[in-house]
Amino acid sequence: MSSATPASPRSGHGTACTDCPLRKKDCFETFSDQEIAFMERFKAGEMSVAAGTTVMLEGAASPQMYTVLEGLGMRYKTLPDGSRQVLNFVFPGDFVGLQTAVMGEMCHGFESSSDMRLCVFDRSAFWDLMRTQPERAFTVTWLAAREEHFLGESLAAIGQREATSRIAWALLQIFLRQIELEPSRSAAPGTERGLKGPTVPMPWKQQDLADALGMSLVHTNKTLARLRREKLAEWKRGWLTLPDPEKLARAQDIILPQKVTRPLL
Repeated sequence: MSSATPASPRSGHGTACTDCPLRKKDCFETFSDQEIAFMERFKAGEMSVAAGTTVMLEGAASPQMYTVLEGLGMRYKTLPDGSRQVLNFVFPGDFVGLQTAVMGEMCHGFESSSDMRLCVFDRSAFWDLMRTQPERAFTVTWLAAREEHFLGESLAAIGQREATSRIAWALLQIFLRQIELEPSRSAAPGTERGLKGPTVPMPWKQQDLADALGMSLVHTNKTLARLRREKLAEWKRGWLTLPDPEKLARAQDIILPQKVTRPLL
C-alpha cells in the first residue's frame, strides 16, 4: 500500500451551486431549484490540490467524497509487490469516494494528474441524500452503474484487443470525454504540434497508460509511435491530438459511444 498521506486542505464553501461551471455544460442534466437548494446544504466546501497529490488513499476510511470540478486524475490499485494497476482516468463531473460511503473504506487510491478543484461532500450526510432526494439518489446509482459498465469495457479491451486497438480505444475514451465537456476545443494553445486537429489535455505519463492497459512501457511507446506515423494520433507535451476520431475508430474496429446527457452530483 502507498505510504502517501491523503490530501486534506480545504478552501471554504467555494462556488455556489447556482453558479457551478459544470451545470452550464450541455452534457449534464439540469437541476430543479429544490435540488440546487439541497446541494447547497449537502456541499461541505471545495478543495484545490496540485498535480501528483494523493487525494484518497487505498484502504483508508475517508470522511469525504468529491465531484471533480476542474482537472484530471486517476484511480489505481496498488499490488503487494509495489506495482500499480490504473483502473481508470478521472474527468470533470466524475464522482469519487462512493466506496468509502457504502463500504467504509476505499478499495483503490485516487490521485490528481493535473491541478484539480474538487467539490467536497461529507460522508456523514450521504444517507440523508439517499433518504430524502430520490433524483440525486438515482444519480448516485447511475454513476455507479456507468462506472461498472466502463470497467467491463476496459476489461474486454485489455483481454481481447491487440496492442494498437487497445491503445486506440483508450485514447478515444480520453479524447471523447473531454470533447464532450468542451465541444469547441480544436487546438492546444501555446504548444507546437505535429498533427493538426482537435486537441485535449493529456497530463498522464506513458507508464500510466501502460499500467491501465496491461502493457509494457516499451510496447506502449512503440504503439503510440505507430499511430503517430499513420497520422491517426499524437500524444505530445501533455496534449492528445486526434485528427479524425472516426477514422481511428474504424481502423481498429471500435464502436464509438453514443452521446448521452448524464446526471451530475
